[in-house]
Amino acid sequence: QVQLVESGGGLVQPGGSLRLSCIASGSIFNSHVMGWYRQAPGKQREFVATLNSSGRTNYADSVKGRFTISRDVAKNTVYLQMNSLRPEDTAVYFCNAQRLGFASKWGQGTQVTVSS
Repeated sequence: QVQLVESGGGLVQPGGSLRLSCIASGSIFNSHVMGWYRQAPGKQREFVATLNSSGRTNYADSVKGRFTISRDVAKNTVYLQMNSLRPEDTAVYFCNAQRLGFASKWGQGTQVTVSS
């Protein structure tokens, strides 16, 4: 049973940076696409970035050039480095692990608030 635990959220001023972490309960990067999604108040959850087993990344247009997804295989951890943060980036950020043919796994989420 895959478990995901996010951390690293908080309050940051516009233009600032945060790094989110997602620790997986095992070595799943070879079999899962790892991703970050976010959900703002009153809105649907939306895609932010994914990283597949080959290391290929994909980003939402709204975060391209500002956010970077990466992983540390030895630590079973996926990161989301967020730079040049904007108020519209405020949301709960969720880590996701998706394996073909299996139910998607989610973490509990971590709050990111961008405000002066």
